Parts: sequence; C-alpha cells; structure tokens
Amino acid sequence: MILVTGATGTIGGHVVRLLTERGMPFRAMSRRERAGGVRAGGVRADFDDPASLARAVAGVDTVFLVTVPPVPTADHDIALVAAARAAGVRKIVKLSAIGSGERFDGETVGAWHLAAEEAIEDSGLAWTMLRPPGFASNFLWHRPLIQAGEPLPNLTGDSRQAIVDPRDVAAVAVAAMTGDAHDGQRYDLTGPELLTFADQAAILEGVLERPVKIADTDALDHLPDGMRIGIGWARSGGAAYVTHHVPQVLGRPAGTFEQWARDHREAFTALP
Repeated sequence: MILVTGATGTIGGHVVRLLTERGMPFRAMSRRERAGGVRAGGVRADFDDPASLARAVAGVDTVFLVTVPPVPTADHDIALVAAARAAGVRKIVKLSAIGSGERFDGETVGAWHLAAEEAIEDSGLAWTMLRPPGFASNFLWHRPLIQAGEPLPNLTGDSRQAIVDPRDVAAVAVAAMTGDAHDGQRYDLTGPELLTFADQAAILEGVLERPVKIADTDALDHLPDGMRIGIGWARSGGAAYVTHHVPQVLGRPAGTFEQWARDHREAFTALP
C-alpha cells in the first residue's frame, strides 16, 4: 500500500494517475474534503493533526511525501515521518527541490527541505529524495495574463534552468516507490535543456501562435524567505545545469518544455 500525499497537486495528481494505470494499491491523502466526500481509496488527514496522520499511514508500506505549507517549514514533513515510523512504514520518497543545502547570500537554499531530508535519513526508513528545478507546468499559473495579453512577471532574469516536465518527476517517483533500486539516492530531476524564462515564453508563443510577453522584475522582498533565497540562488545561475537522472531512471529521454507546451496547448487556449 502506497500513501500519496499532495494527491490533488501537480506531481501528486500524476503519481495517482500512474499508480491507477498500473493497478497498484494506493491511498490518496487530502487535507480538505471535496464535494461528494473523500474519493474512493482516499483518506482525509492534516499534517497538523497527528491522529489523522496515524490513520493515513496505517497499513502503509511506502509514502510519497509532498508538503506545501503556506510558509516554508519542515514541521509537516517531520510530523509525517514520526507517524510513518510509528506505523511501521518501510520507505519514504520525498519531493524536495534542486539546490537544497546550497549556500547563497549567507543563507541556506531550501533550508526547510534540507531539514526534512535529514529527518527522513535519521528515521531509519528507506528513502529517495527527488530534487527538481522549476516545473514546465508553472506557466499554467499565468493563463489569465496570457489570455489577456498582459506581460508575465519574470523573477529569474536571464538565468537558465533545465525546466522539467512534471510527468517525468511523477514517473521517477513511481519507479522509486515500486522498487528498491533507487533507495538511498538523491536525484536532481532536470529537463534536457537549459532555458531562460524568455526562452520558455518564446517557445510557448510559437505553440500558441499568439504573443506571450514578459516583464522583468526583481521584486522578491514580498516573498517568504525560503522562496526569496531559492529564487535568488537560481537568478545567480545556481540551477544552470542538466543531469541525466531522468533518462537513467526511466530509460528514455527527459521531456522537453516544447513537448509539454504542445501537450497542454488547450489548457492555455480554453475560455476562462
């Protein structure tokens, strides 16, 4: 039995789809009950409610751990780890972030991810850490601006990242959860090419056949410290590298941003 946290999110949703296609037993954890109740095979739990976490991990062998607290903190990960240990869970596959533990401007990049990774390592459970850079799907946040013809805020300047297809991240997660070959590994899950934000906008513009404008901004002060430090590190070029972890795990090339954009063209052109 696999517990999928963040089951309604970007990566978690793809993980659920892949596990369903493979006929693998899983339990989808969500914090809020949707209209119609909790989905079949799902469980309602909250990282701030230890009793609900204990119910979520009961009878579970492996956990896919995704936490997205309003303010970056390792507390939710650590609470799940404690519940998992008590329940006899064997393995945790954590969605972390590229650069976690690097130093930038006197601060630690991804400090909350690093603290969570260390807690998982110290737990005695088997583990795999997945550290992607920016997701191709982040452009979906900008659909209203694109449809209105307004410029998209460029927080990363001219820096380049190997933007990754979230479907690849999910596929690696499933590989790590359904076998032991990836235990004890940290994978920087990148796409196959380095792109600036302007490069991505130009590719999307070509796919949509409509202008996709951008506007540079360095207004990071309004962001939580964890995000500000991470974006600053990326702006400095820290994330400008490509790995072969996706093809090594999946036995095929990592997906390109252009292919992702083509596959999601209708999401950008559909009426709001």
